[in-house]
Amino acid sequence: MPGYELWGAAERREVEEVLETGVLMRYGFDGPRAGRWKARQLEEELCRRLGARHAQAVSSGTAALTTALAALGVGAGDEVVMPTFTFVASFEAVLSVGALPVLADVDDTLTLSPEAARAALTGRTKVVMPVHMCGAMADLDALKALCDEKGLWLLEDACQAVGGTYRGRALGTVGRAGCFSFDYVKTMTCGEGGAVVTDDEEVWRRCDQYGDHGHDHLGADRGADLHPFLGYNFRISELHAAVGLAQVRRLADFVAAQRRHKAALRRALEPVAGVTFRRLPDPEGDSASFLSFFLPDEGRARAAAGALKAAGVPAMYWFDNNWHYIRRWQHLKDVATLSRLPEPLREAVAKGARRPFPASDAVMGRAISTPVSLAWSEAQLADRAEKLAKAVRSVL
Repeated sequence: MPGYELWGAAERREVEEVLETGVLMRYGFDGPRAGRWKARQLEEELCRRLGARHAQAVSSGTAALTTALAALGVGAGDEVVMPTFTFVASFEAVLSVGALPVLADVDDTLTLSPEAARAALTGRTKVVMPVHMCGAMADLDALKALCDEKGLWLLEDACQAVGGTYRGRALGTVGRAGCFSFDYVKTMTCGEGGAVVTDDEEVWRRCDQYGDHGHDHLGADRGADLHPFLGYNFRISELHAAVGLAQVRRLADFVAAQRRHKAALRRALEPVAGVTFRRLPDPEGDSASFLSFFLPDEGRARAAAGALKAAGVPAMYWFDNNWHYIRRWQHLKDVATLSRLPEPLREAVAKGARRPFPASDAVMGRAISTPVSLAWSEAQLADRAEKLAKAVRSVL
């Protein structure tokens, strides 16, 4: 699953080029850097490989989401519809711009249900933000149609799905903007990093400026830049960008390996009676970083997760997970912040996070995901497939 599994000479070479100059910052120091601009190159490669017109590299996936929301003009009084199954960064980013995250159910795609998204809309909704969880896509046809009908922005949280596609288009490029994470356990990694991609030049320009304290980047002298608006420091360093540059050039090979290995795991599990698989709106576009499947009920799913772990097979039983599912987001339910939120926002967050989500529970209580390694040998893959099927079969 993570690009670090195949770290090698290409990544070292790009990092060494930065170290040779001693220029670790992405802006300025034109002379000493000797023409080496790793962050710019990373952005160019992302555009080329994803088919986007513009890309802005930032310090993390969370920074990418925050930057994109700000660039879309989301703020106080606005609502962002997002799924109950995601990483905590999704709602953190919404709160960071002063907006309200409105949680809506997921369906058997393990992503935002279009019907639940529609039901969650109010007159204050500004963005619908599907999250392409565990490497695969939401139903973007239905969600894009909903946004077009209602005059809303579709913002893709593709942080877990770099390399995936939807009907021939890269995930992250279907909506008004898309966000990626390149942290240490993503399919391509910068160590820490992320990016916003968009075809809208004005949205990109706002991202470029917002992530660097509002610098307009219009002059040759950084010290003379103007500041059209307030921004923050979400810059990526040249060292992190150098790692990502090598990794994005290898992304197609990474995804091909994931797809090959996932297919073998699925073939081993398909004959097991009682197992069903996550629905993929576009099976051909799955980045295949996880194999996700369902057991008949919560009890057997939890038992299967335990059997898998006992067999040495990593198993994510998301229903009990602290970071990824609403059921265990106690800090959000309690609105446990270090800095005070405006009282109306605090009350709305607590109310929304504490309400029941039986439709999501019915899905997530039965779901298990197991990660797909890039580095398995044929023997290791065969061993993993055998252990996976045996452990799941033992509880059915």
